[in-house]
Amino acid sequence: MPSDAFLRTAKRLGPRRIRRFAAASVAALSVVSLLGACGYGSRAADRTAPVAGTDGGPKLSAGTVRIGYFANLTHSTALVGLQEGIFQKELGATRVKTQVFNAGPAEIEALNAGSIDIGWIGPSPAINGYTKSDGKSLRIIGGSASGGVKLVVNPAKVQGLEDLGGKRIATPQLGNTQDVALLNYLAGKGFRVDSQSGEGDVSVVRADNKVTPDAYKSGAIDGAWVPEPTASKLVSLGAKELLDEKSLWPDGRFVITTIIVSQKFLQEHPDVVEAVLRGSVKTNAFIKTNSEQAGADADARIKADGGATLDASLLGSAWQELDFLDDPLAGTLQAEADHAVTAGLLKRPDLNGIYDLTLLNRVLQAEGRPAVVDAGLGTK
Repeated sequence: MPSDAFLRTAKRLGPRRIRRFAAASVAALSVVSLLGACGYGSRAADRTAPVAGTDGGPKLSAGTVRIGYFANLTHSTALVGLQEGIFQKELGATRVKTQVFNAGPAEIEALNAGSIDIGWIGPSPAINGYTKSDGKSLRIIGGSASGGVKLVVNPAKVQGLEDLGGKRIATPQLGNTQDVALLNYLAGKGFRVDSQSGEGDVSVVRADNKVTPDAYKSGAIDGAWVPEPTASKLVSLGAKELLDEKSLWPDGRFVITTIIVSQKFLQEHPDVVEAVLRGSVKTNAFIKTNSEQAGADADARIKADGGATLDASLLGSAWQELDFLDDPLAGTLQAEADHAVTAGLLKRPDLNGIYDLTLLNRVLQAEGRPAVVDAGLGTK
């Protein structure tokens, strides 16, 4: 929790200095996390998950699989599947070890370094990781979640979209999925913003989701484009919803969380990857039929991973905004890449081969369900 000194400092900073203050604060939090966990920004490095189902389970090609995810609701497939022991049951004698991350780039770094094998992550870091490695680092192997992202604002300062000019709007991180969405949206409305500095007609402030509620209370920001549960937390503090990102997408569906795997691990241990995907599909089915229990599971796992539990009303409102699904919504991934290009954060990427849905479709077929498509972006 930020200190009173943090809040006093944030409040007195002018619009041009708030970004440097927020960045320095987030950097300081990251340093503390690294000192405490010594592992790519994780707070729970090398943690062994519950081992339900290991006795007498199948012996797969790897003794351990290392899974990365964020301790937030958009990664609830991972949270619930771990909490309920669903992944471990599917993996049998293969032990699950986990790392919890605060940001997508740190998770990509861990994947590239061989510290994790499989991860739940937002689409923008997945795109960046794939393109920066010339298509050699990762594959997207499944979907996980859609929705749950909103633009919420201080109603005393912003009554409508036309009032955004001159305001300070937070996103979780430079180049992350919500940052791309906000920059693309502002460009489409005629606002000019420098993508790197965040300076322009609207000031885009990059601040960790843990810091954003206190920054809002202090008046250091006027709103935020953020995922759940941060959006609901801000509403509880008096912010109002100005825009639900669902309204910008056909059928209201867009990828917010996806599943990636290192290409090396996929090639060497496809049976383990398939087992994780079975766990993911079964977890999403569990979430749909046991919504209340699944929400409690996600909240409990977040607390176990060092996060703060949510007020019951906040958890309920945030949970209703998310759709957990196996389809990676590949068509929206290309659109999100195009948005990053429009925002000036990315040169036009070649995403051919970013998907390998072979194992997921095998799992779905075994469940009697139709295959999902890769929108022409699959391996040949």
